[in-house]
Amino acid sequence: MNKENVKLGIAPIAWTNDDMPDLGGENTFEQCVSEMALAGFQGCEVGNKYPKDVATLKKALEIRGLKIANQWFSSFVLTKPMEEVERDFIEQCKFLKAMGADRIGASEQSYSIQGQMNTPVFDCKYEMSGSEWEKFAKGMNRLGDIAESMGISLVYHHHMGTVVQTAEEIDKMMEMTDSNKFSLLFDSGHLAYCGQDYLQVLAKHVDRVKHVHLKDIRPDVVKRVKEKKLSFLQGVREGAFTVPGDGCIDFAPVFDILDRADYRGWMIVEAEQDPAIANPFEYALKARKYIKDKAKI
Repeated sequence: MNKENVKLGIAPIAWTNDDMPDLGGENTFEQCVSEMALAGFQGCEVGNKYPKDVATLKKALEIRGLKIANQWFSSFVLTKPMEEVERDFIEQCKFLKAMGADRIGASEQSYSIQGQMNTPVFDCKYEMSGSEWEKFAKGMNRLGDIAESMGISLVYHHHMGTVVQTAEEIDKMMEMTDSNKFSLLFDSGHLAYCGQDYLQVLAKHVDRVKHVHLKDIRPDVVKRVKEKKLSFLQGVREGAFTVPGDGCIDFAPVFDILDRADYRGWMIVEAEQDPAIANPFEYALKARKYIKDKAKI
């Protein structure tokens, strides 16, 4: 891939889990960002231990040569007043703008089961009705308008246990949203997890992909999650996710599709697992070496 077009980052969720703070609770923010930089990454996303003060966070990142690439935004377009969603969205866009970032990764959390510890992730996913699809698309287009007016691109994070999880749902979402103001955050791991053809999804929508998560899975663990009717969070604890080069996904075709489409932007290694079992620095190094070998960056 073209080194001039692509920036490589890593997510802090490998060091400290946002949904289950006991995973990596002992790891400090300073350790996290120092090890990111030492492993050879250029940037990161925002974690729950990151300083909220812009000046403090900027200083901590700048001395390590890191930049903020993106931040997760939990949208509730279906279940909260749109005025409330817009207010929270604007505040987060302001923070990202101040940090020099130009992406915000939204994921609709209305009816999401991803954070429910005892709800089987493969059995209880919510399906939107026709009217809910209309409301969802209208709300996302509105957030896309707001983001654009602030110099930020809205990228949507499809995710296990949420209303947009499958290839079919991604297709429908992309059809119903404004291609000029609404883009896709492509996540290989979440599509592989639910048995979807992630390469087909990427090839189909690559022209609207503006952010990439490089996430791998351990198929034996995913099979166990399905058979034992485990939740998404239980699957994380079991080790369903891992970094590129440690799971079953061959990322060479992923890199090829992105390269042929002249992808420009961040690729973020993201793999939430128990840091007491999967040492974050060790796995960051493993991912960085794999990407260098496969993508030549």
